[in-house]
Formats: sequence, C-alpha cells, structure tokens
Amino acid sequence: MSYSLPKTSRTQLKRLPKRGSYDRDTLYAILDEALICHIGFVIDAQPFVIPTAYGRIDDRLYIHGSPASRMLRSLKQGIEICATVTLLDGLVLARSAFHHSMNYRSVVLFGTAEPVAAVAEKQRALQAFTEHVIPGRWEEVRQPTPQELAGTLVLSLPIVEASVKIRSGPPVDDVADQDWPVWAGVLPLQLAAKAPIADPQLTLGYEVPPALVNYRRG
Repeated sequence: MSYSLPKTSRTQLKRLPKRGSYDRDTLYAILDEALICHIGFVIDAQPFVIPTAYGRIDDRLYIHGSPASRMLRSLKQGIEICATVTLLDGLVLARSAFHHSMNYRSVVLFGTAEPVAAVAEKQRALQAFTEHVIPGRWEEVRQPTPQELAGTLVLSLPIVEASVKIRSGPPVDDVADQDWPVWAGVLPLQLAAKAPIADPQLTLGYEVPPALVNYRRG
C-alpha cells in the first residue's frame, strides 16, 4: 500500500490546492483527534448528512449503531458515501471583512462501507470506538456480551480515496488594507473538558480515572 493516497477526480483539490495533502500520517492524526464525523449519502434521490461517532483501525474507519438505524441499513447495501471530519483551530480576523477566515484541519473520505460479520473484528471495532473517546477505558469497563455484539451493526469503510485540507497562520490581507486601523490576528480555539461529574448512582466513591484528569484531544 502506498503511504500517500492517490489523487482522484473526487479528491483533487480545485480551490487553494496548496492547502491540500494526501499524506496518510496527516490524515490519520486528524481522524484520531476528532470525535464526530458526518456521513453523506443519497437514498431514493434524497440527500442525507448524519453525524456519528467512529473509530479507526489502520486503514479502515468503523461506524456502528443499531441494526434498525436507517442510515446503517442503507449503507450496508453498498451505496457510495462521503465521510467528513473537521477540527476548528482558530478564528482568523483580518482587516477587511472579505478576508476573515478560520484555521482548520479537515478530511474528506469517499468509499463504500461493508458490514463486519466476523465476531473478532466486530469486537476490535467496538474497542476502537471506546479507546478513541477515552484511551484505556476498554480494559476498565464490562465488555460487550455476545447478545450485545449480535445487536450491534458495525460497518467498515476502507481509507483508500481521501484528501486533507488545512488552513493555518495569520490573516492574508490585501496590501492596501495593511494600515487599516483595526486589530487583526488569530483567536485560537480548542476543545476543552470541564471537571468530571460523577453518576448519582455511583455510591462507592471511585476515583476519577487517570485518563479523565486533564483530558484533552490532540
């Protein structure tokens, strides 16, 4: 497998291609930091975009849910989908309204998902979901029973057609606006966790897991 993803007619960046990347390390880092992806697909000529959690194992993205889910029931039939992930890193304030922007890292992934039938792979996928959210959590909690595994539909999407787009740095103002009398720059943003809130049913006084202390993404 090539370490860089190939450019295709769907992943070739048309606007500002210098912001694009097809490097797998860059793509995987974005997928591993984000928590939610948006799945776009078409059913009976009607477009849908659904947010969902996911996990990654090597070059596959996994999504899961109830077998009754309309989205998952449709996707397992082999229809084409588009999955997107975006991390917002900052607000870019320029001297002109026209050049205001945002700093971001994003992934667009195309492909066809397939249902996971093997119990061992389904278990690994569920572990990946859990570890993606809270590293180390899988070994702390009760793991899925055979009944729970049977009641969960897991789909696997190969990462073979995708692109990354990144915007970073300060505003890019026109030379004529450089002396405009207003502050310009970047307001950095990041996802920050607040103090953990214990379940009211937690009666034994368990300590907060180390993974939740100073929890952050990236």
